[in-house]
Amino acid sequence: MDETMIDRAALGRLAKALAFICGADHSTTVALREAAENGSEQDIKKARALFLKLKPGDRKAALAMIDD
Repeated sequence: MDETMIDRAALGRLAKALAFICGADHSTTVALREAAENGSEQDIKKARALFLKLKPGDRKAALAMIDD
């Protein structure tokens, strides 16, 4: 397959950033945390879809927090 692999550590950092922004019990935060722990393709797809449904400001803030 030619898909880009997503770094599980980055998913974990993104989950921590979203926990700060949206709350630890937010559905996207939970999905990202699960994807980081399990790393299954299905969990990653679910987390990505939920992340893309966030408000643009929340997405930008979370990505800015994990920017290395």
